[in-house]
Amino acid sequence: MSLHARIHFINFARTLTVTSIFFLIPLHFLKIGFNGMQIGVIISIFALAPLLISFPTGWINDRFSMAGVIRGGLLAESLLLLFIAWTVDFYLMAAAFLLLGMANNALDVSLNSLYYKDEKVMDQNRKYGLYVFWIGFGPAIGVFAGGFLMKFADFRVLLAAFALITVLVFFAARRFDHEKFHVVSFGDYRTSMLRKKTLLFIVFLFVLALHWSVEGTVYSPFLEKSFGLDSLQVSYYISAGLFFLSFSAFLVGCLKFNVRANKRLLFLAMFCSGAGLVLMVNSNVYVSLAFRLVHEIGDGALGALTTLFISRLFEKKSIGGSAGMLTSIQIMGQMVGALVFSPLGFRYGLQYPFLICGGLIIVNSFYGALIFRRLEY
Repeated sequence: MSLHARIHFINFARTLTVTSIFFLIPLHFLKIGFNGMQIGVIISIFALAPLLISFPTGWINDRFSMAGVIRGGLLAESLLLLFIAWTVDFYLMAAAFLLLGMANNALDVSLNSLYYKDEKVMDQNRKYGLYVFWIGFGPAIGVFAGGFLMKFADFRVLLAAFALITVLVFFAARRFDHEKFHVVSFGDYRTSMLRKKTLLFIVFLFVLALHWSVEGTVYSPFLEKSFGLDSLQVSYYISAGLFFLSFSAFLVGCLKFNVRANKRLLFLAMFCSGAGLVLMVNSNVYVSLAFRLVHEIGDGALGALTTLFISRLFEKKSIGGSAGMLTSIQIMGQMVGALVFSPLGFRYGLQYPFLICGGLIIVNSFYGALIFRRLEY
């Protein structure tokens, strides 16, 4: 199996498990008695974890190991999913999600590093379009299958099944022979991060990441309350959007690499993402789903294109740590969003987080158009 195929396989499996849980677990939290604030705290803690580990993981990736971190992250995720399945205490759950967030981020940063550093000659749109396709396709399958397990068994069975999948991937993930390491000083990272173009790009990514918290806190409860959907129908709704997200990334990979065309597509994708998020609060479930698909199409293209532009932003020797710091910034946006939008949604109305985040993303599309026009990415 080629390096790219092995990375895609691991990304598919890990997002099928952990990312799927991110969408579905608020329903489980409500059933075991957690309130909106507690759900927001847990998701924000999950989001906080990468701030503790993203850069150290990236630094280790640049200088020592990627394969070892990947195998360790997979094993940790499997054990934590089993622990979460049988935990009903808020503080233990929060601790488990802190560790799960650290393990998942270690995997995310390490797989990104391995893929960024690979020097195989291929069209850059195709390279990163396929990468994001498999990341999006995993939760599309996971949420769809998870709905059945939640409907006909319970959430603990779902978590146990996902833990089994993760441990099987751990045994299948052998040594990677394509690891490249360099001596990278902390000054190199500081220089790459403090450039004007990097700082402006950080703001762009932070605002984009705010809406991830909405999807991890109020998304499934909104569908359940607004449209009267059961757990299986919620999974259908969410997974339909994720299928469109993954294939949108795939279509970006079908386009020939062109910097100017990619920039124009990035702005369009951002605008569609924001508009779809705003309009999905429509009271008709079919109209809501249609606009959700618009949002996910935008998100899929955004995922492929932002990953591509990050690969162009840093040198290969230091991209592990530098991209890890960018991941930390995105996760900070997710954490801030969870602390703000979960309490707001459960107190004033579950539609408001979608309206506010969608509006921010639309504004962000114009901000992105401005910085990409003035600076070369």
